[in-house]
Amino acid sequence: MGVSIKGTVLIEGHEITVTNPEKVLWPKAGITKLEYLQKLTILAPYLLHYCKNRYLTTIRFPNGIEGKSFYQKAVPKPTPSFVHTATLQGITYVNLDSLPTLIWLGNLACLEFHSSFHYTTDDLPAEWIVDLDPSVEVEPRIMHAALLVGEALSTMGIESIPKTSGATGIQIVIPIQHGQYTFEQLRLVGHFLGNYLTKKYPDLFTIERLKKNRGNLIYVDYLQHWQGKTMSAPYTPRARTCATVSTPLRWEELQNNCRIEDFTLHTIEQRLAEYGDLIQRIEPQSLEAVLSILH
Repeated sequence: MGVSIKGTVLIEGHEITVTNPEKVLWPKAGITKLEYLQKLTILAPYLLHYCKNRYLTTIRFPNGIEGKSFYQKAVPKPTPSFVHTATLQGITYVNLDSLPTLIWLGNLACLEFHSSFHYTTDDLPAEWIVDLDPSVEVEPRIMHAALLVGEALSTMGIESIPKTSGATGIQIVIPIQHGQYTFEQLRLVGHFLGNYLTKKYPDLFTIERLKKNRGNLIYVDYLQHWQGKTMSAPYTPRARTCATVSTPLRWEELQNNCRIEDFTLHTIEQRLAEYGDLIQRIEPQSLEAVLSILH
C-alpha cells in the first residue's frame, strides 16, 4: 500500500489541504502537483479574470495527464465554505473567483478550466470568440489561418486578439461591451465571417459541422459561442504533453509561425512579466457596421 502524504497551506486566511504534493501530473514536462499549485498562484490574477462570475467546468486527472480523466461540472463535495457557487439548469457550478478556490481545485487535480461565455448574472455574452478548429492533429497552417481571420475582421473595422487553445487550435477573441449584443447577433456575424472565409479560401477553411466531412480543412466554429457552452479560458493549463497554457498572442508571433507547444507552464511566468494580459490592451469593439449590413 502506498503512503499518502499531505499537508496544509494557508491562503488568504483559509487552510487548504494539499495531498500527494510530489505526485507527477505532467510526466514529460516534469511537473508535480506542488509545482502545479505554484504555477497556478502565478496564473491566478489572469485566469480568475476570465473565470470569476461564470459557470466553470473543469477536467480532472487524478493520476496525471496519462491517467484517466473526467469532466466536472457540479461543484466537488465536500465543498469548503470559501467556495462560491452558481446554479444553471439544475447544476451547481463552481464560481472560480478566488485564489483559495483555485488552489483547492488544483489539489483535486483539475488541470483544465473551461468557463462559460456569459456571466452568472445574465444570459448576454461577455465577449465574442471565434474558434479555429483543425481537422487534423498536426496543422502547420493554423497560424496563417488565424492571421487571415484577423485580417478579415480588421477589414470590418473590428480589432481582435488571437490566443492558443493550448491544444491544437487558435481562438480569436473580440472584446465587446457586456450587454451590448446578444448571442444571436454574434452568431449572425460569425456565420457571415465563416462564409466569407470559406469562399475566399476554399482550400483552407470550412463551416462544415461534421468532422468526418471536413477533410483537412480548418473549421471556423462560430456555433460554439452560445449560452451555457464553455471554452478553454485564457491562461488555463491544458492536459497536453508539454503542459501548454492557453495563451494570448501578438499578431507578429503568428507571422513568425510560432508554435502552440512553446507556450507552457514553464514559460508563462516570464511571458506575463513581459507582456501582461494582451487581451486587456484592446478596447471593446463595435459590431454595428457589420450588423447593419446583415439585418
